[in-house]
Amino acid sequence: MSHPRQTALQSSETMSISSSSSPERAVYDDTDFFTAQRNDSQSSLGVASLRDMTMSSSLEFEYRISPVSRLPPELLIYCFTKLSSSTDLKRCMLVSKTWSRNAVDLLWHRPLCSDWEKLENVTHSIKEESSYYPYYSLVKRLNLSNLSDKANDGTLQPFTLCKRIERLTLTGCAQLTDHGVGSIVMGSHSLLALDITGLDAITDHTMATVAENCPRLQGLNITDCSKVTDESLAAIAQSCRHLKRLKLNNCTLITDESVTAVARRCPAMLEIDLHNCRQITDESITALVSRGRHLRELRVAHCNLITDNAFLELPTHLAFDSLRILDLTACHQLHDEAVEKIIETSPRLRNLVLAKCRDITDRSVYAITRLGKNLHYIHLGHCAQITDQAVCQLVSRCNRIRYIDLACCHRLTDKSVKQLATLPKLRRIGLVKCQAITDQSILALAKAPEGPSKSPPSLLERVHLSYCVHLTLPGIHALLKRCPKLTHLSLTGVQAFFLREDLTTFCRVPPEGKSHVSLFTSPQSHSSSTSKNHPSIH
Repeated sequence: MSHPRQTALQSSETMSISSSSSPERAVYDDTDFFTAQRNDSQSSLGVASLRDMTMSSSLEFEYRISPVSRLPPELLIYCFTKLSSSTDLKRCMLVSKTWSRNAVDLLWHRPLCSDWEKLENVTHSIKEESSYYPYYSLVKRLNLSNLSDKANDGTLQPFTLCKRIERLTLTGCAQLTDHGVGSIVMGSHSLLALDITGLDAITDHTMATVAENCPRLQGLNITDCSKVTDESLAAIAQSCRHLKRLKLNNCTLITDESVTAVARRCPAMLEIDLHNCRQITDESITALVSRGRHLRELRVAHCNLITDNAFLELPTHLAFDSLRILDLTACHQLHDEAVEKIIETSPRLRNLVLAKCRDITDRSVYAITRLGKNLHYIHLGHCAQITDQAVCQLVSRCNRIRYIDLACCHRLTDKSVKQLATLPKLRRIGLVKCQAITDQSILALAKAPEGPSKSPPSLLERVHLSYCVHLTLPGIHALLKRCPKLTHLSLTGVQAFFLREDLTTFCRVPPEGKSHVSLFTSPQSHSSSTSKNHPSIH
């Protein structure tokens, strides 16, 4: 049978370079490559042989020795992130140059400075001019809070070379001054978060340096920096427009001038804490809430100048759906009208603290019930005008409450506590000085069965019953027995317990400055070696 492609066959014979022992190539090798070599492992690559692939001799040698080196850097780095200790990362750096290059960033991303010896090792490497890597440029997070009792301006000096720090935590380093903190902040244009809690020596000078050098700043915590004033905080608001989290606790010199500047110029604000900033008035609160469309957390505890107008003057046509946490502890001038306005404009509140707002009545509680399933945390301590009727209504409408504190609400009786005990997700409850409650309340919280039927065990973790003087040992015993998750039980001032010396022998010495406070390990769980099974009674 004659073949239509004789010329192709002849060409193939004359150009053959195979050895005499090798079989002849198929007729259609030059035109039907994939058809003729269906079982050839190289056919799917679309090349005839490995000679068409180029590879350096050093790379080929490395591939032969370590197939894992074929992984791209992204996968290697991902694998390295699963290592739990810096020692393992150090060992990875010794495997090969490829591993070293991909592991060094993770090892130096957040250098371990938990003790003085480790800090000295880190600073030595940073200052070493002949080091293989520029370690100073790899540091992204620096935390010296574990060395707060020793760290001073000289401690920070080696880190002035690190200009790529993104998160700087100096919490409690009380010996630091403007000189030390300012020197490390200078030129740190990548800084995203700064925490200098407790640095009372810090003044506006450091804050001005932050404003000039950190335009990308998103988080600032200057709690207890009592010398900082409006001047520098306004400068930060002007320069750091991406600010999202701001804590000014106990910055007593701060006024409406700087807080309203933050409200106007930092539209991305998510969380702000003004605890004990006693010069803050309604103007600041109205500005923060009305302009902070993304605001999720607002804490203004002990800001005594805040009145109902802070919320009553909010725009009527706006709803602040992002607000989840609102702390108004000890804002004594708030009344029911303000609470109703808060619930109306912030329908998705999850945590609401109205402790020591003494003019709050049942009317406010009825308004709070409109939060429904959104409400998880409610603190109404010292709101002494609240009654059983309002609490029962709260339980029926907000059945996802996990934490509730009704301390010093002396009008409450067993009726309220029995209803609270029906909350399926309740973890913590505070009933300090609710002196009308009895063992019936404790049995309800313990979900003790009244008949042959068995009820599921309680999920309670912390229970505060101090100065509930009508409680007895059988009730306390039922609570301990039926609450396997209980870790904290406050019983200060409950005589039925403290008159038993065989029980108080398990108590510890009270904290400094307090009396009649103790820690008790439940006798029935004392043999357990796991501390989480030992509820503490104060």
